[in-house]
Amino acid sequence: MRMTPIVLVPGLCATPRFYAAQATELWKQGPVQVANHTRDDTMFAIASRILDEAPPHFALVGHSMGGYIAFEILRQASSRVARVAFVDTSARSDTPEQTQRRQEMMSLALQGRLREAADLQFPLLVHPAARDNARLRDAVRAMIDDTGIDAFIRQEQAIIHRADSRPTLAEIRCPTLVLVGEQDAITPPERAEEIAAGIQGARLVKIPESGHMSPMEQPAAVNAALAAWLNA
Repeated sequence: MRMTPIVLVPGLCATPRFYAAQATELWKQGPVQVANHTRDDTMFAIASRILDEAPPHFALVGHSMGGYIAFEILRQASSRVARVAFVDTSARSDTPEQTQRRQEMMSLALQGRLREAADLQFPLLVHPAARDNARLRDAVRAMIDDTGIDAFIRQEQAIIHRADSRPTLAEIRCPTLVLVGEQDAITPPERAEEIAAGIQGARLVKIPESGHMSPMEQPAAVNAALAAWLNA
């Protein structure tokens, strides 16, 4: 049986290590590629470059910013996407309040305080019980360091100017998983519910005891949901 390649798209300031638990497990389902989303400052350009480097036909997983990119990939080349999973993300465009917070984060980064900005954000990224989890905090810091200031600024600019994907949800026809941590404070469950309601046949999965970083916080539960989606 021929296995479908899988393209994993991380979120803001997330690197391949974000998907470490998924990549190891998903290799059983097909070849795994983690997309590089650090080189461009618009969603269109990021998605276009990922498509240039992706297999001709693939399953697509996008977390947070990676979900925004997945929507753009589908707009550009839906025929190449065999199935799609939106993880802890939203179909909406940035609100003025969100944009202001991003601009404040970029200002800190340009002052050489990117690590400080990340530490301020960390409590919102994880389940309340994980706010003192040194393993997760150190992993986030390491990914921030690996991403660097320039790529962070490009990513934030792309996020700020992203399109509202709600009007095109009904055009998504491939098997779709929408997954969210039950305590996600960044893109809460109602955003996942909105995506799932707009896509015919989409399956909604809520991960208990998890915040915005469900693939790292609850890898076993996320892996099980992804495996079921890939084999449906």
